[in-house]
Amino acid sequence: MPLFSTKLKKPLGIYIHIPFCRSKCHYCDFYSVTELDNQITNGYLDAICDHIREAGPLAPDYRVDTIYFGGGTPSYFGGDALAAILATVRKAFDVASDAEITFEANPDSITPKLLRRLRGEGFNRVSLGVQCSDNAILQAIGRPHDYETAVDAVKMIRRAGFKNLSLDLIFGLPEQDLTHWENTLQEVLKLQPEHISCYGLKIEEGTPFFRHQDKLRIADDDTQADMYKSTVDILRAAGYKQYEISNFCKRGRESRHNMKYWTGGEYLGFGPDASSDFAGKRFALIRDVHGYINGIRSGGQVLAEIQTVPHRERAGEYLMMHLRTTYGISGKEYEHKFLLPFAPLEKELEKCRQHGHALRGIDGRWHLTPEGFLVSNTIITNLMLIQDKTKPISRWK
Repeated sequence: MPLFSTKLKKPLGIYIHIPFCRSKCHYCDFYSVTELDNQITNGYLDAICDHIREAGPLAPDYRVDTIYFGGGTPSYFGGDALAAILATVRKAFDVASDAEITFEANPDSITPKLLRRLRGEGFNRVSLGVQCSDNAILQAIGRPHDYETAVDAVKMIRRAGFKNLSLDLIFGLPEQDLTHWENTLQEVLKLQPEHISCYGLKIEEGTPFFRHQDKLRIADDDTQADMYKSTVDILRAAGYKQYEISNFCKRGRESRHNMKYWTGGEYLGFGPDASSDFAGKRFALIRDVHGYINGIRSGGQVLAEIQTVPHRERAGEYLMMHLRTTYGISGKEYEHKFLLPFAPLEKELEKCRQHGHALRGIDGRWHLTPEGFLVSNTIITNLMLIQDKTKPISRWK
């Protein structure tokens, strides 16, 4: 009998949803609540820690290499609560010593005390919601801070010792033109973040923007496309690599956690409306903080849905998610994983290449260009339609 096991553990990401916000932004459709009293916060802390402890024994063959606290506004929940949850994760799971541990924050909820607490507990990455540098626009979209507060928050984050900072931005906001957006990029570059996420505004059902969209002066599709192309050019010139449709980073600073979503990695989500992809199944939790607390407390049902993902659907997800990234897709990898022929897909990708929408690297991997990302929905839809008509490869021909 060997003295130690040589079996490698599989990597696992953990997502923690903190559903509390100071206020709801006018564009946001993520699940969150603005009630924050001791009864609900203490109940939620107890519930999510109990849930984590319950799940830990189900993953003995996994090592957690990314932990992401999203929301909502995790920083609004407080340093002690976030530290307690992280400590529970460490006790329940095998957490790698070099795990990427991120928390999202809004500038108005950043304090030196919070940062010292979280840095001391092992958090090593901050994702700060800045959105834009124009104070009038920030007020119009319901943000609870101005740009100067964001600048001060970045300074505090650096003084606390965080060396991995991501800033979230949105283009196509009401009253925002190309000049406004380019000014935001130039201002944000002065802050020298390691990572920048740039998302085009989408009007989501159920948000204040959806209810009043006929009164909003927002950029049309052509202007948003110009904003996007300008983003790619400006950030490339500043030394940022585009590694996903909306994400740019300095060398080696890709979001390791988000890459799990885009490349088919496994992850477990905790908290209301959190999703998981684990052990061949995909499942989501109920979108109700009170129902979640009561379900965990009473041993009741907190699952909203669960499904085993069919093999061909996984193949479609491979195309859809990998083509969001500049890492792209590989014919050999695709055929090995899914036993489906890649040649029909490569024929379509070659057409995309001729239009400047795709490239084939020297390693044989196909990925979309910035121009291709602008029409990625159409490209991926066409590829999936082709895939649906293919027949499995026989290993015994």
